[in-house]
Amino acid sequence: MIMEEKIKNEKKYKNNNKSTSTSESDLRYLSPIKIETKIEKKYCFFKKRNIKYIDYKDPTFLVKFLNAQGKILPRRITGTLKKNQNKLNSAIKRCRQIGLLPFITDDLR
Repeated sequence: MIMEEKIKNEKKYKNNNKSTSTSESDLRYLSPIKIETKIEKKYCFFKKRNIKYIDYKDPTFLVKFLNAQGKILPRRITGTLKKNQNKLNSAIKRCRQIGLLPFITDDLR
């Protein structure tokens, strides 16, 4: 009778060890890999340099906020504030209207 209890306990012990080892290995493969990336915080270009007025007559400055096709870069990329992005958009559009910046181009830089 004692031998039967020992055998049952050993079976339980083996079953418990198998279940924990598989669950630990599953967790190891299912958990995402932690990669440390250095994310630079975006900042408003105009606020940092204390620029209150965006001059529409300066196309060399405005080109910084255009991509290679001549499209205006969005806030999520440049990091500018909404108020300053609206001022920038209107300055670029005015500059295009008076002919200092092209509407569409292949290469601005």
